[in-house]
Amino acid sequence: QVQLVESGGGLVQTGGSLRLSCAASGRTFRNFRMSWFRQAPGKERGFVAGITSGGGISNYADAVKGRFTISRDNAKNTVYLQMNSLTPEDTAVYYCASRSPRAAAVDAANTYDYWGQGTQVTVSS
Repeated sequence: QVQLVESGGGLVQTGGSLRLSCAASGRTFRNFRMSWFRQAPGKERGFVAGITSGGGISNYADAVKGRFTISRDNAKNTVYLQMNSLTPEDTAVYYCASRSPRAAAVDAANTYDYWGQGTQVTVSS
């Protein structure tokens, strides 16, 4: 069993930055792919960014490329999402998710095994 706990959300003005953290329990963190998803009111949960178990490869949704950076520290069992140049369109609940390595699309939410409870990010105009 893996537990994921997000933190770092909050209210920020347009153009500002936030850094989200997701702390994972369990000794198998380093074996899992980690990703961030987000869900805005009235919208489906969508992929934001993902990173391989060793941290060598990351993927981003087109909407956040060049603004967001995903990283991980396997010694601390933590994955991060640095968000810069935020806009009101980034307002959503952000979730981290993990899964064991598999041949599946990295942006497919239904392929992830564990989810955090989410952290709210609100960007004011």
